[in-house]
Amino acid sequence: MLIKITTEKTASEAAAALQTAVDANHFGVMQVHNLKETMEKKGVEFAHECLIYEVCQPQQAKKVLEENMSVSTALPCRISIYEEEGKTIQATLKPTTLLAMFNTPQLKGVAEQNNLLKKI
Repeated sequence: MLIKITTEKTASEAAAALQTAVDANHFGVMQVHNLKETMEKKGVEFAHECLIYEVCQPQQAKKVLEENMSVSTALPCRISIYEEEGKTIQATLKPTTLLAMFNTPQLKGVAEQNNLLKKI
């Protein structure tokens, strides 16, 4: 269910590569959550770098939502970039598995087209 890729890039280099892939594949970044920064603002000490990107491809989202509005509970798609044991990890929920939870086999093709981690 989880796609997890280790990269030699730093978190900021991985973030730049993700932004390039987002732009090249007609996605948009809706929000970026810097978990370390957010937790520190709340008074919680958190030592790990973690960026969570909320991304959307509007035309594909429209197809999915017109078929099943319940999928809106899983949108936008999230991609996490974090450091773990000295390595940078890029992770996301597998779109095909995620859509399968909504019993919409007719959307499998849409999910297969929308894996940005394969395009970085």
